[in-house]
Amino acid sequence: MRFVIDIDLDAVTGTPEDEVARILRYWAGALKQMELGAGTEVELMDSTYTPVGHLRVTEAAAD
Repeated sequence: MRFVIDIDLDAVTGTPEDEVARILRYWAGALKQMELGAGTEVELMDSTYTPVGHLRVTEAAAD
């Protein structure tokens, strides 16, 4: 299985570095409460709650 974080840096409303750091900090803590199985998918939001990407668990590596 693969754990994939996909963030569209052009979609974030703040500076990309700040927004990615905030998203990673949040999800690093939240992962302890999740069950990570194939098919898990969560929408990622920036600090203004704009959808900017997804966190996914997939069966196989993406080529």
